[in-house]
Amino acid sequence: MSMISDHEFHHDDFVFAHSKGEKLIDKNYKSSSYLKDVWGNFKKNKGALVGAVIICIIILFAIIGPNLNPHTYKSINHGHECLTPRIPLLENFGIANGTYKGRDVYAEKSAADVYYWFGTDTQGRDIFTRVWSGTRVSLVIAFAAVLVDIFIGMVYGMVSGFIGGKVDMVMQRIAEILNGIPTLVVVTLLGIVLKPGISSIIFALVLTGWIGMERIARAQVLKVKEQEYILASTTLGASKSRLIFKEVLPNIFGQVIITSMFSIPSAIFLEAYLSFLGLGVPAPLASLGSLVSDGYKSMTTFPHILIIPVVVLGVLMLCFNLFADGLRDAFDPKMLNK
Repeated sequence: MSMISDHEFHHDDFVFAHSKGEKLIDKNYKSSSYLKDVWGNFKKNKGALVGAVIICIIILFAIIGPNLNPHTYKSINHGHECLTPRIPLLENFGIANGTYKGRDVYAEKSAADVYYWFGTDTQGRDIFTRVWSGTRVSLVIAFAAVLVDIFIGMVYGMVSGFIGGKVDMVMQRIAEILNGIPTLVVVTLLGIVLKPGISSIIFALVLTGWIGMERIARAQVLKVKEQEYILASTTLGASKSRLIFKEVLPNIFGQVIITSMFSIPSAIFLEAYLSFLGLGVPAPLASLGSLVSDGYKSMTTFPHILIIPVVVLGVLMLCFNLFADGLRDAFDPKMLNK
């Protein structure tokens, strides 16, 4: 106290923080919903946005691409085998002009007025049509994997984690037994019972493809069900179904969506791998995996037959991974509002 009383103050020791005389009022910030925060955080991830745009473009071409020219995925044009890509306008710049080792193969095969944008394969089939038809098949299998994850894996994991006890133990042992069966063995055995194709691959996903989602959902439920709001709802007499669908599910749905998005490239790769081994869709139906398998045989002589489906497959898997990574960051509460 003596130090304060002995201190000498001057007129300029204290100044107003706002010397311009403006009125100081409280600022009201507009409330923002969780989904709006998620969207705002997702937009900050440029890679995820680019991935989402490219995915939409690929899906669009998978829908309309096979109808952009008169060729079908199974039409064989004798005399037009192994033609290199030829695209209008670009051919004037020396790009995709239909030449092979300096020779105009289109003129040699009396096809000077024909354009194959991605070229033809060893049987004279249009690769452009087959690539987008194959992309359609791969996307059908991928989105089927998402539905299997959500409707089987999520429900199974939520029930197992929420009930717990002996029910959880039995359900987890069943899941471990199914997970111990290799997918390749399942598809091979299904190929004996069912015809090889989309149905056998989807059936294999129904049997074993949901195990990863089940584990994620169960782990999330075990973490969430110990929270105070679950105890409060239970004390107020909420039923188990209401607790699961009204309290638990909304709080784990973000993680479920993220896991589902990551399962899409895995399903696409599974289909490509099985088709490459000859266990996928039967000929003449095309998929990205079967196109890679066909192009692999002509890789050294006609590389365009292999390169084009490989590029589409790689870009599709990369974009889904970027999109899923962006969703993971957007749904993470720790990342919101940063």
